[in-house]
Amino acid sequence: MTKDKRDSKEIAAVKGTKDILPEEVGQWQAVEAAGRRVFELYGYRELRAPIIEPTELFEKGTGQTSDIVIKEMYTFTDKGGRSITLRPEYTPSVVRAILEHRLYLQPDPLRFYYMGPMFRYDKPQKGRYRQFHQVDIEVFGEKDAAIDAEIVEMADRLLRELGVAGTEILVNSVGCRACRPAYLKELRNRAAAVKDRLCDDCKRKAETNPLRIFDCKVEGCKEAAAGFPAITDHLCAECSGHFAEFKSGLDLYGLAHEVEPRLVRGIDYYTKTTFEVVASSLGAQSAVLGGGRYDDMMKDFGGPDLCGIGFAMGVERLLAVAGLKPEKKPFAYLAYMGGAAKKPGMELARRLRAAGVECLIEYKDKGLKAQLGRASKLGAAWVVIIGEEEVRKGLCAVKSMATGEQRDASPDDVVKIIRG
Repeated sequence: MTKDKRDSKEIAAVKGTKDILPEEVGQWQAVEAAGRRVFELYGYRELRAPIIEPTELFEKGTGQTSDIVIKEMYTFTDKGGRSITLRPEYTPSVVRAILEHRLYLQPDPLRFYYMGPMFRYDKPQKGRYRQFHQVDIEVFGEKDAAIDAEIVEMADRLLRELGVAGTEILVNSVGCRACRPAYLKELRNRAAAVKDRLCDDCKRKAETNPLRIFDCKVEGCKEAAAGFPAITDHLCAECSGHFAEFKSGLDLYGLAHEVEPRLVRGIDYYTKTTFEVVASSLGAQSAVLGGGRYDDMMKDFGGPDLCGIGFAMGVERLLAVAGLKPEKKPFAYLAYMGGAAKKPGMELARRLRAAGVECLIEYKDKGLKAQLGRASKLGAAWVVIIGEEEVRKGLCAVKSMATGEQRDASPDDVVKIIRG
């Protein structure tokens, strides 16, 4: 009987996903640790929401006209007949969690951070995956533009701690529900005048939400949009004042920034402040981090009138520009010879770990020379050797792989020797 072709085909990761292998994980952990350390200095606390959510959460929260909802969501019907979506972004999930658990009634500040995978069906490319990872923060209930500036300062601090250099801060205001309708009307008129120069997707956007035209990467659309009016010239007094205070706060922190009136971000819910931190070394996909304000979102979900602001940082893109080097932690390799040394070796390994010393013992039938070679290949800092003779004497040998020095010691003294 011949094998089914499907049986012989190699199973590979789904296109647009990536295994994070052990030699890479250290860099990811460094990003996560730095994020936790910096965010908690500013009073943020971690929140973990489910990866799957009801589809309507993102349709309502992210926006019916956003590319995420129209093109990119991973949506399926579960066995109960419900429409479920793998989260494409974090903010709607956080708003849901705040409302569901009534966190707004508690005295703690509504400042949260999150880390985890997101899912979007997008064209895989360098630094961009269909399962990608983000570090996000959110603040709710703080209207003052000072928090907008502080968030950007916090982001800049985190990037500097991670060794990210050559960045630029771009800022804009996209107005509010009071001043934006008039601007959108003028934008539609301008888009209609250059309709023949727009791609089919932007022709659709011109009707649904012409702000999205600024997101298009097609050269002809970018050239056409360059002649569109700037939203910063159409802000109401409140939005204009808020934007001025935001920029003043950035000046106070000594953060150089550039006003980019085409910076609208890719999601419908933004109001007033939008910002990005870009790195020229990333090429076309240059944004390392981006975010903005969404003052109406909580209210739109039926909750209290609480404004919000936050940012998202893509970990894959960050690692492409961060100055992180894998850090190899020193560890001990325990080599035992003979059956009589196995259990004493196991006991000593346990004692070392209890004292906080990383210890690797491999249960393979190998001689001392082979085990020493294995320890060297793995980069062990020390080798602790136990053979039948050491068992009889109640000792073990401790060998420094850096100097080659070896000495006998009692099990109680091994930790002292290794720790110096």
